[in-house]
Amino acid sequence: MKNEFLNEAIKEAKLAKKEGEVPVGAVIVKDNKIIATSHNLKESLKNPSAHAEIIAIERAAKYLNNWRLNGCEMYVTLEPCPMCAACICQSRISKVYVGTFDPISGACGSVVNITENDYLRYHTEVEWLYSNECSDILKGFFKARRV
Repeated sequence: MKNEFLNEAIKEAKLAKKEGEVPVGAVIVKDNKIIATSHNLKESLKNPSAHAEIIAIERAAKYLNNWRLNGCEMYVTLEPCPMCAACICQSRISKVYVGTFDPISGACGSVVNITENDYLRYHTEVEWLYSNECSDILKGFFKARRV
């Protein structure tokens, strides 16, 4: 099931890429059912908080009619940034599956660890899936922009 859900997040990342957005996709699952999907929309919405994770959380909260996403899991193609990691924790998502790490602003353990921070009392479990496809989509996107 993990690969199936990550593949849905990858589809979202590809949609973002087609729209000229940084190709990151997110999927939220509850009871093995996808309840929300999204991809980055910062450029389209002219909104710095329009990250895939934030939008997916908003959609899942609306679907469940509850800001507490207890028992939900998120699949995301790129390690969440500090803003997204904090929102994931605040929403009570129980576990995050990450496709690839972010060496610049990753907040699930690579640069900082917001999701499992004793000072913040956040404890959202993180599982690294290390998907080459997730990495390749991002590398290709940024390489094309530099040409």
